[in-house]
Amino acid sequence: MEKIKTAGENNVTESDFQKVANRVSLITIIGNVVLSVVKLLAGIIAHSSAMISDAVHSASDVFSTIVVIIGIKLASKEPDKEHPYGHERLECVAAIILAVVLFITGLVIGLEALKNILQGNYNSLQVPGVLALTAAIISIVTKEGMYWYTRYYAKKIDSSALMADAWHHRSDAFSSIGALIGIGGARLGFPIMDSVASLVIFLFIVKAAVDIFKDAMDKMVDHSCDAETEKQIYDCVMKNEKVLGIDLLQTRIFGNKIYVDVEIQADAMCTLQEAHNIAEAVHDEIEHDFPKVKHIMVHVNPAM
Repeated sequence: MEKIKTAGENNVTESDFQKVANRVSLITIIGNVVLSVVKLLAGIIAHSSAMISDAVHSASDVFSTIVVIIGIKLASKEPDKEHPYGHERLECVAAIILAVVLFITGLVIGLEALKNILQGNYNSLQVPGVLALTAAIISIVTKEGMYWYTRYYAKKIDSSALMADAWHHRSDAFSSIGALIGIGGARLGFPIMDSVASLVIFLFIVKAAVDIFKDAMDKMVDHSCDAETEKQIYDCVMKNEKVLGIDLLQTRIFGNKIYVDVEIQADAMCTLQEAHNIAEAVHDEIEHDFPKVKHIMVHVNPAM
């Protein structure tokens, strides 16, 4: 006896999911465009390679947020004949693209900084102006604000792509801190510090890229839920007094949703209708207690 939660029962939620994600993404795109221009001009005028690198990082955020919008729009499409389980994994694809873009951005910044450090003629490096310091401070405050704003809504709608974008903002805030330290050090008589700051920025960016990539890949390959979540599902099933045991409990993460397969034991003497009612009750309890669960299959075995 099986009870399956059908796809398409979360239409309203999916609609809200896309609206929130698009609103957050649009706001951060506008912020990043303005911030990129400000940092690029400040880097050029104040002769700061660290600030120019930071501007490139912010500009990459614009592209990454556009990728998020496209990924979430595709992931929110209704299931169809060719894709009966939905399109949630396309959001993970968006997160993977973000990770690759972030890594390439960091690599370009790191190679340029390493070239300046290895050339040895540090006296030829220009000392950044005060404008670069001011731009770094503005960037730190703005990007940290974007991080918390995006993170709040990413958690609210449980979006891995939006969360990846939030960490992209946080990595930009870290890179601006590195730029601030480097620019300050250069102005104190150590010109090489500007390039060292760019190298530190590279490390922060690469770490963020690797973390985002790993999280997205886990969701792409049907990774199971964490042990605590599976324990909670197990306890939820066993709350039903007519469930005499659990023979099998499997979970898998599909995009930002959870799929559950469970085999329960029931009295071997109960009727087909009674077995169906037990399966339906277990299904409804899981659905009620775990909003992230999209698909539930309950199979009833006779207790031995």
